[in-house]
Amino acid sequence: MASTITILPPSSGVDPRLDPQLFDGITLKRILAYGVDLIVVALVATVIWVGMGVLGILTLGLLLPLQALAVALVPLAYHSLLIASPSSATIGMRLFGIRVVSLLDGAPPSLAQAVIQIVAFYGSVTLTAWLVLIVALFNPRRRTLHDFLAGTVVINAEKRL
Repeated sequence: MASTITILPPSSGVDPRLDPQLFDGITLKRILAYGVDLIVVALVATVIWVGMGVLGILTLGLLLPLQALAVALVPLAYHSLLIASPSSATIGMRLFGIRVVSLLDGAPPSLAQAVIQIVAFYGSVTLTAWLVLIVALFNPRRRTLHDFLAGTVVINAEKRL
């Protein structure tokens, strides 16, 4: 017997027809929040790059191969851990008053959902040169492909579910 995924009924509070203020300006806020997050990730990655470089020199090059891996994991760790946190938002999202919630229950996403969302985001953006984000313009919840894959939705944080 195949299992089915239950989608929130309109009374769940994540319906743009019943609660349009959840989605007011969400697309622009997501873009601006991601810009802030890029700056934060770049700063953290730079610190890790320099720190791992120093460790690499001190270990006579033994840790240098880990330098690129550590820097590559920064965006994944940053986004996943902050989105799966109780505030369900990165620093940029908090600054612009938005958060990510699970579409099934309106709660903060699980770590698995956050990882799926971030891996799908970077994968789809890499393959389509940002064109995949156009999906958000054609649905009332302004969900992107990675939101659909992770079962999440981004809403204005001022309005609590």
